[in-house]
Order: sequence, then C-alpha cells, then structure tokens
Amino acid sequence: MKYKLDFELVPDSCWYSNLRTILSKKQWDFIKADAKERAEGKCMICGRKTDRLEAHERWSYDEENCVQKLEDIVSICKDCHNVIHIGRTQLKGDEERAEKHFMKVNNCSYAEYRQALGKANEEHKRRNLVPEWKLYLTYLKRYIND
Repeated sequence: MKYKLDFELVPDSCWYSNLRTILSKKQWDFIKADAKERAEGKCMICGRKTDRLEAHERWSYDEENCVQKLEDIVSICKDCHNVIHIGRTQLKGDEERAEKHFMKVNNCSYAEYRQALGKANEEHKRRNLVPEWKLYLTYLKRYIND
C-alpha cells in the first residue's frame, strides 16, 4: 500500500550523504527557503499549518545500479519528519507520538502501521547490502543559472 506519509529509512552507508554536509550554509539555506516558499506555510505531507517547517530531502534508490538520487526537497512539520526518520525517533523515545501521527495522516490502524514499518525495515536491510552508493544530484540543476 502507498501511504501519504511513509518511512524513509536511509541505508547506513548514506547517513551522512546529505545536502547540509555537501553544500555551503548559504546554498543550503537558499534551497530550504525555496522549499518553504513552495509549502506556503503548510506541511507538504499532512497539510498542517505551521511556522516551524523543516527541510527534508527525498531520495530514491536504484539498487541494481547502486544509485542514491535526490528527487526533491520538501518542507514538512516536525511530526511528519519524526515518522519519516522513525529509527532516530525510536532512539529518542518518541515512537508513540510518531505512531499516532502516521495513523492519523494515513487514516490507518496500528496493525497497518506495524506492517508498513516491517516493510520499511526489510527495504532498509536489503539496501544495506549495497556496498557503496553513487550520489546523483541532478535535481539541484534547477538552482543553477546558465
């Protein structure tokens, strides 16, 4: 099942391959501001209005070709971000709140939450078998003036 809000478990070897570590602060701030402007003050996943939007990088993974590709940068609320990064959220001891948010946004049961989490964990385990991911950042071309 495809959910509006889902888990995005990053392969362990890609944990520090993010724009905040690759770009300068000025470049990252510009990209964050663009995502926030597109969001128009609402979480781009659950639609909740908030002044405290967080930038989230959306990645796709081509396991056959070992490619981690940046697909989008979205502005989302803290609750959606905590669901997406459920592993970190569990370590912080805040899983119950994330469970409730996942079920509310997706209008699903606890059993469906557990099933989706199990699927995400299997995907994560499989992606961790890839020894090294190539990073594709073609999405960023939209910010470059020719």
